[in-house]
Amino acid sequence: MNRRRRGSVALTLLCATAILTAPVLSGTAFAVPAPVPGAKSLEQVRKEIEELHRQAGAATDAYNQAETETKRQSDQIVSLAKQIAAGQDRITVLKNRVGAAARAQYRSGGLPPGARLVMSSDPAQFLDGADRLRQGEKATADVLTELNRTQADLQQYAKDATAHWQGLEANRLKQEAAKKKIEEKIKAAEELESKLEAEEKARLLQLEREAQYRAQKDWLNSGGMKDVKGAATEAGKLAVRYATAQIGKPYVWGAEGPDSFDCSGLTSQAWLAAGRHIPRTSQEQLRLLPKVPLKDMRPGDLIIYYDDASHVAMYVGDGAMVHAPRSGRDVTIAGAGSMPIKAVVRPDA
Repeated sequence: MNRRRRGSVALTLLCATAILTAPVLSGTAFAVPAPVPGAKSLEQVRKEIEELHRQAGAATDAYNQAETETKRQSDQIVSLAKQIAAGQDRITVLKNRVGAAARAQYRSGGLPPGARLVMSSDPAQFLDGADRLRQGEKATADVLTELNRTQADLQQYAKDATAHWQGLEANRLKQEAAKKKIEEKIKAAEELESKLEAEEKARLLQLEREAQYRAQKDWLNSGGMKDVKGAATEAGKLAVRYATAQIGKPYVWGAEGPDSFDCSGLTSQAWLAAGRHIPRTSQEQLRLLPKVPLKDMRPGDLIIYYDDASHVAMYVGDGAMVHAPRSGRDVTIAGAGSMPIKAVVRPDA
């Protein structure tokens, strides 16, 4: 990392530290309109918007998983198609061999060349002919056995291909449903936010940051960072370097860079840059990557959030993490305890 880059990252972490350790926008005053009786408070609106985006995050995970499954099914269908083509070529060769034997029998009056030798009066010729006849019969039987086996394989390949095609279609429908759900949740959140005045939007952002600050403070006060002193591995440093280099790029659901990311798109691409392929979705990252105790957390580890594992971030040290928060927000650094932590997983265990 060059000196300018190190300085940029240091400045970013310094700003993040300020966010994590002091109230946000504490000196800013907003002339918030007086509440209308029966209307939702701005804090209620914030929580509703936050929940809608969290639900959209869960749906994004379902969409990404369907995408992964679709690609896997497609790859398997291509592999089966190649096996079917090779099997058909093999059947053609075997049928030609069987046909050649049949034509030879027809030309010799129904007897193969070996059978004519059996009819010889010379005992030596008879024994030699009998041996050659047995060899010919065995060769023909072997060809027929291989032909039957190859045809059975082709039937199984075709059956498997049909199953994968059905799986592909099911995943396509699953994708469409997940995509529709994401769009509905994001649209509902955007509509809620669009009804706010400019001052209310600014206050909403302040409330969002203050809620994160309170959650982070409570986490730290509960001993969340006690004994957390793990040092990053070389691969972990590369992953953190990649992730922090994306700060300021927008969140877009389903995106894996280079210009935008969703939460698991950021973490999976960061570790890919470090030379390790990990699962694409936060739920699969939780399921397949080794879990580590919170006290053993080190930079580069992934923090899975919420009970449904709908969000993931990368720990960068000093109680901070980098993540792609949600639609309408950019990749940023925040407190590692600013959301409910479900687990910590390690890509380079």
